[in-house]
Amino acid sequence: MSSRVSFIQARRYAKVLNSNLINILKTMPKEKTHIPEAQKQRRKIKEKFSKYSPGRVTLQVLGTGAEGAPRSLYVFSDQSRYLFNCGEGTQRLAHEHKMKLAKLEHIFITRPTWANIGGLPGAALTIQDVGVPEITLHGPQGLEEIFIATRRFIVIKDLDIKMAQCDENTTFEDNVLKVKYVPLKRSGNSSPISEPKNSNLGQMQEDNIDYYAHEHSGRRKSPPKISESKLLQQKNKPTNFSMAYICQLQPRPGALLLDKCVSFGVPPGPLLGQLKSGHDVTLVNGKVVKASDVCEPDDPGPVFIVLECPSEEYLDSLIDCEEFKKHQETATKDEDLAHTVVHFTPQKIINHPRYKEWVDKFSPSTHHLILNDSNTCMGSSAVHRIQYKLNLLSDDIFPLLGDKGTQTIDDQVTEPPQPKKIKPDSPSLPIDQLSVKSRPASPTDPNIYTNTLFNYHLRPKKACDRSNELKLVPSQFIDETMAIENFPSVLHEVTQQMAQKRRHLTVRDFPRLLFLGTGSSIPNKTRNTSGMLLEIDENTSIVIDCGEGTVGQIIRFYGQDKANAELAKIRAVYISHLHADHHLGLIGVLQGRQRAMQKLEKGAQPLFLLAPKQIMWWLNFYDRCFEKISEEFVLVPNGELFFNNHELDQLLEKQLLEGLQMRDISTCLVKHCPNAFGVSFVHQNGYKITYSGDTMPSENLVQLGKTSDLLIHEATMEDELAAEAVIKMHSTTSQAIEIGRQMEAKYTLLTHFSQRYAKLPRFNENFSDNVGIAFDNMRVKLDELPLIPLLYPALKLMFVEYYEEMEQKAAKRQMKIEREKAQQFVT
Repeated sequence: MSSRVSFIQARRYAKVLNSNLINILKTMPKEKTHIPEAQKQRRKIKEKFSKYSPGRVTLQVLGTGAEGAPRSLYVFSDQSRYLFNCGEGTQRLAHEHKMKLAKLEHIFITRPTWANIGGLPGAALTIQDVGVPEITLHGPQGLEEIFIATRRFIVIKDLDIKMAQCDENTTFEDNVLKVKYVPLKRSGNSSPISEPKNSNLGQMQEDNIDYYAHEHSGRRKSPPKISESKLLQQKNKPTNFSMAYICQLQPRPGALLLDKCVSFGVPPGPLLGQLKSGHDVTLVNGKVVKASDVCEPDDPGPVFIVLECPSEEYLDSLIDCEEFKKHQETATKDEDLAHTVVHFTPQKIINHPRYKEWVDKFSPSTHHLILNDSNTCMGSSAVHRIQYKLNLLSDDIFPLLGDKGTQTIDDQVTEPPQPKKIKPDSPSLPIDQLSVKSRPASPTDPNIYTNTLFNYHLRPKKACDRSNELKLVPSQFIDETMAIENFPSVLHEVTQQMAQKRRHLTVRDFPRLLFLGTGSSIPNKTRNTSGMLLEIDENTSIVIDCGEGTVGQIIRFYGQDKANAELAKIRAVYISHLHADHHLGLIGVLQGRQRAMQKLEKGAQPLFLLAPKQIMWWLNFYDRCFEKISEEFVLVPNGELFFNNHELDQLLEKQLLEGLQMRDISTCLVKHCPNAFGVSFVHQNGYKITYSGDTMPSENLVQLGKTSDLLIHEATMEDELAAEAVIKMHSTTSQAIEIGRQMEAKYTLLTHFSQRYAKLPRFNENFSDNVGIAFDNMRVKLDELPLIPLLYPALKLMFVEYYEEMEQKAAKRQMKIEREKAQQFVT
């Protein structure tokens, strides 16, 4: 009996310990302690190399500007990194291609439009995380205000962001580059900002809510309260200017040729250093050795130009600019001739006769690199790699991606994709129809179209380098999967089971769900941040959450030929809450849909934006200070659709439900940040789909989603990390499954996985035949949901090494916890 009492007491004491542990975790600093040390090391390295001109400098294409892809040029040396433009999705490509952002300290923006700055907020978080202490923005005045506008949902606490003074009278210079700013101005008077027509914008008050208040600790500070009125005093948007950059590498002495030193009889020692510094020396025997005899010629530093001429209104400023003439054929010195011109200019302007005439004034040896939508490479091989693997399981649920813009190499396909074929009278002619004079003279590099990781080496030798350009090798992706022990037999068994199960299902074409992002916080190469496309029928769809890169995911899935039709079908966007990983892609979707409607010659039709009303401060700011977006949507506040208590204007609700073919759309507050909502959609045909957004287990959500056909629930953490889930106010996998059980949902799909589960989350005994896991680019019809659990054996084997590593980490973590508990118990 006494042993039984002791056991019960021990269990009670363990519960107390667990409770204390959770309290400790709640209050302990969550700061990333590596950042100050990384910043310290960065400063030391910078100081060490700041006196020397680098021996290696390369222009590298990161984002090509293809439809749905960012456009960004990376300039790297063996000391520093520079980025020219930072479109939406840059952060994800930089992660995949292992760009050394720890050395990035300067970002140059041609124009502050979403195509150029949409990736800045996300990239800043990554730059901060790798220990960069300070970053300087270069571009039109007002550019830095993007960080003021996003301060509520982009938390920059360890990174100082500065704005350079950029005008025709100032320059930037360090040990690598000298940069001349050349502002291009629109012809005529710039029109003042008018009051927005959308009444939602004009009436919205400032949003001073801190959406990360639950994570405060240590050095973490709340975002400052800044008056919107002061920010909106400027009369001209910064988009009335386009900043061009004339860049020249710092001169570098020629390298010392040791073999020639030996032949001249120069002994080892200080004389070599004098020769390397450019000084002639006298040997013991009286012989004079000239530095020019034993060194390569000095490199004065080549010139490259980066510019964007966005429309015909800027052509006068471009053509009349005297600064460019100094680097065209009229240059007085050979070293002043522009070696490379990087054009972010849209294709219709590149084809303009006046622009082509300006290009022709450069030397025939000048190379012209084009970063715009005339390119086709979207920049990622990782998304194709995992899709080829998953496609082995089901061609229906994991179809191969429609993006065909990257060179594919296998037994059948060896030719790179051809440039777009465009009729001569089209406003978008191929760039190779520029006159011969304006094209590179080198016969080895006549093609100025680029793919991601295209390099142009400016030093030590000037050369075009396509050896690292992105390529896809499907046979390799498939072979490495089929080579896994026992996988072929398990694959055969799984596909047979799925075929048998499918024969007993009646599968309707709609509704169906396309998962565009299934990861949390920041994107990685296999899981983008949150986003789904609920396809209601062949003409109507809803975007549900909208992380950075959502529009790119749609274009990548459907391919450029079909994507416009799919974008035009979007009738609504639902935003669950105002964390960046759930809404930073909204502007991209609005603009992408607008372009698609124009290309398809469809009349303007604003979509319904179901979101926390506080989102309007951000959209208002962007509309008035950067680009007009107010006409692209009609706000439907989530708080006016509360379950059993709708307060939305009756006419607007009628239009909303009829436009989306819904019988009911209702929301509820969930346990996450302020103004976080769950939602349920009830279709006219009777099916019900509920989405949690980000939340801890929520009784409100259970009531909202009762008897749903499908619950889509976040499952950020594995069960053993329940304490961390409490801190971050997320759910574990078992908690999400339990909510589905309480809700009596027919099926539960888990999503929003922590990026530590980049390929596969950990399974547990609570996974059953009505629980599925979501992957990026997984498209599943509502009637196909019973097939998803059949995939588990093959998925575990497909990612066996990754899964075993997760299990080992979990085991070590559990052993550590047990040791700490035992030690505390003994103490």
